[in-house]
Amino acid sequence: MKIVIIGDGKVGHKLTAQLSEENYDVVLIDQNEGKLKEAVNELDIFCITGNGADAVIQKQADVPHADLVIACASTDEMNMLSCLLAKRLGARHTIARVRNPVYYRQIDLLKEDLHLSMAVNPELTAANEISRVLLFPQTSKVETFMKGRVELVEFNIKENSALIGLSLAEIYRKYQIKILVCAIKRDNEVYIPDGDFVLKQGDKMHIAAAHQDLETFFKSVGHKNAKVKKVLICGGGHVCFYLAGQLLQAGMQVKIIERSQKRCEELCELLPKATIINGDAADHDLLIEEGIGDADAVVALTGMDEENIIMGLFAKTQGVGKIIAKVNEDSRAQMVEGLGIDCIISAKSATADAIMSYVRARNNSASSANVETMYQLLGGKVEALEFIIKAECGFTNVALKNLKTKRNNLIACIGRKRRIIIPNGDDHIEVGDSVIVVTKDHINDFRDILV
Repeated sequence: MKIVIIGDGKVGHKLTAQLSEENYDVVLIDQNEGKLKEAVNELDIFCITGNGADAVIQKQADVPHADLVIACASTDEMNMLSCLLAKRLGARHTIARVRNPVYYRQIDLLKEDLHLSMAVNPELTAANEISRVLLFPQTSKVETFMKGRVELVEFNIKENSALIGLSLAEIYRKYQIKILVCAIKRDNEVYIPDGDFVLKQGDKMHIAAAHQDLETFFKSVGHKNAKVKKVLICGGGHVCFYLAGQLLQAGMQVKIIERSQKRCEELCELLPKATIINGDAADHDLLIEEGIGDADAVVALTGMDEENIIMGLFAKTQGVGKIIAKVNEDSRAQMVEGLGIDCIISAKSATADAIMSYVRARNNSASSANVETMYQLLGGKVEALEFIIKAECGFTNVALKNLKTKRNNLIACIGRKRRIIIPNGDDHIEVGDSVIVVTKDHINDFRDILV
């Protein structure tokens, strides 16, 4: 599969790294020659220096024969123009990153004229991720499958948890709730666990289930569903705008601290129900004055990773129950993991996941099972994929106990019509099912997990 990526920014670079690692044929276009030299030294790709919205440059990159062109340059206008040009030159599919809320609001109207296969909005994607965590505050990450009917949540086992010392088999027997523990991170090791796996304090679990079953499970293990009512957001950019709108709609009180007076005036017009404060969210006295200690959740969304981390750590000293920080740099995100910030969000990673989902789906479109959704978990060491079973084949209507799967692969959940099935050995897969697979391997096809 031949893929052309326009723009070697944060999203473009992460995508290029992931795609080249999976042996896709990748060409990267950027105007910055120095950045491209670094990319060539680091990755197995072909680079072209130039403007991605120039037909001559696109022809040099062989866009007319590309299966997919992904435009994630710095401006929306350039991305949309690049995709329109690529389609006219003969590219089969195009994806544009569109960040401006005004453009994105009418993207459905523009998609047809621009011949876009997909438009991604990093800030909206990140806001969706944060709002899911705030609506389910016991977790540190919530991914959704099967159009929101199944959730895959990240949950940290803290001191005095009722789960410490229990094997997974004991947990399933004791609580009798339809959940499945799909992956566990312990120290630096990641496991796809079996029933004999015994939990310890500090384990980071990923659990798949329907929303209601997850709520029941958390109540059963002593986690009261303490709802988030007051949210303090530091930084008033696009992520803040999308997030505040969603939280206000859910009935939460939202206070935003933003440094730019002009942006504060815009937010006052856009979000009349929110409280907007003009000031520096990194100012310790201002945060105390604005009642950081009374907030149920603090979300740090400034443009600087370091500021967001410091605000998150300060919020922890003030006893805030839920702390979320936007950290785009992968190495910084790994450093922060053990410091007590509940949830690290990266718009770059969320966007890359959405695009990788599409790439995998296109790559196996001739298969009997299509990738519908894909998420990377635990720093990319584990993937969760949703397959739609399109046709009868060797693995349909066979009891799962008779399907031999490779090590470190798990069939976590089956969606059949309106039913959510947490499978055991007697269940089977039918045509039309949605099947969630959790794996430590890079897979494109459901068959890849079978021996």
